[in-house]
Amino acid sequence: MKNDFNAKRVHYLVAFIMLLIIEILIALYIHDNFIRPYAGDILVVVLVYCFIRIFIPNGVRMMPLYVFIFSASVESLQYFRVLEMIGFTNNTFLRIVLGSVFDFKDIFCYGIGCLIIGIYESLRLQIHQQKNNRKL
Repeated sequence: MKNDFNAKRVHYLVAFIMLLIIEILIALYIHDNFIRPYAGDILVVVLVYCFIRIFIPNGVRMMPLYVFIFSASVESLQYFRVLEMIGFTNNTFLRIVLGSVFDFKDIFCYGIGCLIIGIYESLRLQIHQQKNNRKL
């Protein structure tokens, strides 16, 4: 059981690192009207999900929903121009992490990303249950 627990952590760590590299490459080298604004936003919620799952690899069935709520909350901070209000508009790191321009399309992309996560986790759970049923 402990090995399965650690294997999941490694699985999510590897996925997190790969997605982080992809997100960085998109940010640095892709300047189009589709991959950067849409695929990047879909992938960022998967990135956040994988990061959380490194520390909480089991349980919390509603994790995709929680990641969506978190992502939409960060997007709403952009709507209220929180970085401007607290005087951090010149902080490049915070502008990259939190974003600077509110867009409903971003929230839609976060939803798609979380839907993909939910489908993946549902399929993974079904496969795991089928394996356990075969062992019995």
